Amino acid sequence: MSNSVDQRVLGKSQLSVTPLGLGLAALGRPGYINLGHASDLEKNYDVSSMEAHAHTVLDAAWDAGIRYFDAARSYGRAEAFLGSWLKKREIAPQAVTVGSKWGYEYTANWQVNVADGQQHEVKEHSLAMLQKQLKESRALLGEHLDLYQIHSATLKSAVLSNQAVLDELARLRDTGLTIGLTVSGEHQADVIRKALEITYGGELLFSSVQATWNLLEQSTTSALQAAHDAGLGVIVKEALANGRLTSRNIQTDFKEKRSLLKTHAEAHQTSIDALALAAVLHQPFVDIALSGAARIEHLRSNLQALKLSADKSIEALQKSMKEDAPTYWRKRSQLDWN
Repeated sequence: MSNSVDQRVLGKSQLSVTPLGLGLAALGRPGYINLGHASDLEKNYDVSSMEAHAHTVLDAAWDAGIRYFDAARSYGRAEAFLGSWLKKREIAPQAVTVGSKWGYEYTANWQVNVADGQQHEVKEHSLAMLQKQLKESRALLGEHLDLYQIHSATLKSAVLSNQAVLDELARLRDTGLTIGLTVSGEHQADVIRKALEITYGGELLFSSVQATWNLLEQSTTSALQAAHDAGLGVIVKEALANGRLTSRNIQTDFKEKRSLLKTHAEAHQTSIDALALAAVLHQPFVDIALSGAARIEHLRSNLQALKLSADKSIEALQKSMKEDAPTYWRKRSQLDWN
């Protein structure tokens, strides 16, 4: 499957993207909450080995036609790995679209598990953090950095009412950097709607929104449709629910839903993960669905979603798989770092 993914424009921005992108959350650090993450990395956390592994997956994504890559300051060395790969492959800035995020600082010190009372990443949505992390992101990604997103904006962090931060984001937008935000948690929809109220110079400040949407967590449907209608590009993260919508999920409380997914996947002659990703890709408001694959074989399985057509069975799955938002986010919070 070489260079076979169609490209599109991300919302009203000028950024060219592919419907499937690659997120580097699982490739840039030793610990993450995806099911089976430790086995994906073969528990080899040597920095040079992880960089080589990330490059191998990035190579496979590029060769398959993926042209959107998504990182963050808090994804360990994800930006560094991506930057070194872009340089090694001699990929011109205009040939690819790269997004990253600011607002969280990586604090796990290259450990899979952190000590009690410590965190893997710490949020700070201040002007000082924006300026500091943008400088760091640009040092690693250079002219390849196209989209800079607030990482996990929430009403509680008050970043969307911090005038100094908003003014700086507007200034950066006017210098040519595309500005977006990501959201997380059971109140995602409220944050998206708040973002749609923020304008500078008669135009919306944000050109994109990245949110969690999958067969289990569908609470952002109407808010993402509103964002799409307003011209924002919509990027979906955690499309496979951190591995819960893959064959790796053998939890007893998922047995019935897993059986249903398997039955539909077999009918489509595809994998569970490809079917779940196809359900995301066929939402009318979605521009990009991110694959979080940390192994080539998983990426190739994900790519099969691009071949699946929308049908009534996918609509039926949406109705039968859905969880309420508080339940979904409670279960996500219980996933182990590995």
